[in-house]
Amino acid sequence: MINVSFFDAKPYDKEYFDKLNENYGFNIDYFETKLNVHTAALACDSQVVCAFVNDDLSAPVIDKLKNCGVELIAMRCAGYNNVDIKFAEGKIPVVRVPAYSPYAVAEHAMALLLTLVRRTHKAFLRTRDFNFSLNGLTGFDLYGKTVGVIGTGRIGEAFIEICRGFGMKILAYDIKKTNEYAEYVELDELFKQSDIISLHCPLNAETNHIINKKSIDKMKKGVFIINTSRGALIDSEALLDGLMTEKIGGACLDVYEEEVDLFYEDNSQKIIRDDILLKLICLPTVIVTSHQGFLTREALTNIAATTLENIYEFFNSNTLTNKI
Repeated sequence: MINVSFFDAKPYDKEYFDKLNENYGFNIDYFETKLNVHTAALACDSQVVCAFVNDDLSAPVIDKLKNCGVELIAMRCAGYNNVDIKFAEGKIPVVRVPAYSPYAVAEHAMALLLTLVRRTHKAFLRTRDFNFSLNGLTGFDLYGKTVGVIGTGRIGEAFIEICRGFGMKILAYDIKKTNEYAEYVELDELFKQSDIISLHCPLNAETNHIINKKSIDKMKKGVFIINTSRGALIDSEALLDGLMTEKIGGACLDVYEEEVDLFYEDNSQKIIRDDILLKLICLPTVIVTSHQGFLTREALTNIAATTLENIYEFFNSNTLTNKI
């Protein structure tokens, strides 16, 4: 029997993994706690650890897992900036889910943009109190606006397709210039021309704080910024300053730089000590969701199916299709 320690487990994870695990028969132990150096010992009876985006897979954690006898780390996500890949090499293989549903994240990005632009969240609250005033709800057309897409992988491409449907002009920045509908430009040009900027790139040394004070200074006054990728792509202090000075007209955030101890949890009865996040959430030009871009039935099914298949493949063949 193959034992799997499943960290940062939520009810929706268990629902989809249990359903699809009927085809595999793994023994899955679900732990609500996140994986870190203190909780790694929970995996000592398992051959596999299943982890998510905010689990800690730094060198000390990987070392503990190796000493516990863990043979495989199965990330149930596409991103792996939280994994010390260099340290893991030669110790424990790491696999991931490279594509669960690019449409889920791209559609959420557009949902955030439409919500903030057209103030539908404000209108919803008003009409529940039978306040039918339109004052303060003026938005703007997306048609004819220029959107700058940073990262044109599968999610970026899906977002471009949506933007095309709205009749938007599309600029893009990526090392690989693969999208035929986008005009690829240098970053400075994208910052200068875009009415809306959407981030769809991975987090690494080159993209960390790709949105910062200098890049914001180059942008149009009133630019909207969307981030459904990784929080640290944006310097949060610079973003807040840009919003407070109204250089930035709006921010749609599904991720946040310091989200690890906050997102995915109910903190409604706690005092939040992150001053930047408190200020961001209070601004009328900001909408924040809790890293839910992936949360569709289709994506959850694909995540579970690919993760379980990655585990099966590791123990039953000589190849690892989705090894990082």
